[in-house]
Amino acid sequence: MGISMKKAAANCPIGKVVGLLGDSCSILILRDLLEGPKRYSELACSLQASSRTLAKKLKHLEREGLIEHRQVKAHGVYRLSNKGAAFQKVADAMRTYGKKYL
Repeated sequence: MGISMKKAAANCPIGKVVGLLGDSCSILILRDLLEGPKRYSELACSLQASSRTLAKKLKHLEREGLIEHRQVKAHGVYRLSNKGAAFQKVADAMRTYGKKYL
């Protein structure tokens, strides 16, 4: 019997990253936060995701230690953690690939 996709992904660094980020919405949140801290409303406007989806993705990324949520004045602000900022090289590689092949 063959190895399951989940098990195969668990043993592969690329599979682990895919499991961590899981979808394009999470990747686009990180992309936006690479530009600097953003309020929830700024992320919602940029991503055009439903409020429920965005909230769920932000909670997941925060739980995984990729982003931080801080209260600044009357508003909450999301920013990348050190772990999230390390995504810069991945984003740069994706951007280069997209420009060249897509």
